[in-house]
Amino acid sequence: MRRTARIGVAALAVTTLALTACGRGDDTTTGDATATAVDTDELSGTVTVWAMGTEGEKLGAFAEAFTEENPDVTIDVTAVPWDAAHDKIATAIAADEVPDVSMIGTTWMGEFASSGGLDPTPPDLIDESTFFEGAWGSTEVGGTSYAVPWYVETRVLYVDTALAEQAGVSPTPATWDDLTAMSKGMQSAGAQWGINLQPGQTGAWQTFLPFAWQAGAEIMNADQTEFTFDTPEFVEALTYYQSFFTDGVAPKELPEGTLEPDFVAGKIGAFQSGPWHIGLLDESGGEGFLDTVTLAPLPAGETQASFIGGSNLAVFKSAENRDAAWAFVQWLSDPEVQADWYAETSDLPAVQSAWESGDLASDERLAVFGEQMTTAQAPPAIPTWEQIANVIDTELEKVCKSGMDPQEAATAIQQQAESIGTGL
Repeated sequence: MRRTARIGVAALAVTTLALTACGRGDDTTTGDATATAVDTDELSGTVTVWAMGTEGEKLGAFAEAFTEENPDVTIDVTAVPWDAAHDKIATAIAADEVPDVSMIGTTWMGEFASSGGLDPTPPDLIDESTFFEGAWGSTEVGGTSYAVPWYVETRVLYVDTALAEQAGVSPTPATWDDLTAMSKGMQSAGAQWGINLQPGQTGAWQTFLPFAWQAGAEIMNADQTEFTFDTPEFVEALTYYQSFFTDGVAPKELPEGTLEPDFVAGKIGAFQSGPWHIGLLDESGGEGFLDTVTLAPLPAGETQASFIGGSNLAVFKSAENRDAAWAFVQWLSDPEVQADWYAETSDLPAVQSAWESGDLASDERLAVFGEQMTTAQAPPAIPTWEQIANVIDTELEKVCKSGMDPQEAATAIQQQAESIGTGL
């Protein structure tokens, strides 16, 4: 998830509620849980919704279009600060005092679904094939979906086009070798740092994991019962990532808040980030600066991959107005509504067909994110993921800043992950 005012990551506070069925309507088996049918013929009553950040501020007014179509339904949105959201949801599930619907950060899905608090997604109402595969995967826990992807984010390369041309290298590296050549070339052309990559610390796993996936590494086995960090592929990714720091191409320390101005000034040749940096660079660089920047998909190792984040919409097991809640979630998943929501908030749609019209279809920069989204992946949806992520952050910092042997780091991550467990 993006670590801005829109999305923050709180500490784990795993609840231990038993998983119980709703008992409404006809049962449809999905994976290991039971999803019940939804009746959308006669919707009425109030649907209570918790939403965070910008979404919490704008969803109430936006939902008026839904209530115009369903005049007997009221949408009541409560804006919740992201830094309080995790614990608020966990406490609500434990006390059985939940709203009907809530935004759920993608890395929280394993925890809240396994707690028994979320209603399995009804397949009679929601078509999984309409969403980006990586986005839908973020809703699945133990083979069952417990939410619907609302908006998505992924990471691409932001490259100083002029520096790349001056260095005689491509600003759109296709392979790891190309990325190395581009980074070193731009440094030779005058950049202080050829590329900026996060050298550990909070959230660095989001920058690193795409390299692991590109190398062919898997984080867990197919049934998500065992961690698989200590593999040649994962070590290969750590070794390659480390090379940018041992070769002096990427900074081991970058003062907070200097990335954008340093990139604008040509001190940094490239960096990896999400769509929010379009606005940040436009603000930092001024009119016309973005025309000097190339956005490119992340290069491939054995395969191409990036990180997918964003937020999902979940209906709670104890929702008082379940049918109307799911109908509202379905409405928010309509391609035209998703496109309208993007126009309102700049949230990138999770529904693929929403990218086929308007700015989402014509803007070349956004098209890069749409292309990258097709190969973007989510981390395992397990209750303990945030704890595992903290381990990766810590060991990655040792690799990048202290020169720790990548094999030693992979072994350390594996051992600590096994000690933490999956929480399932």
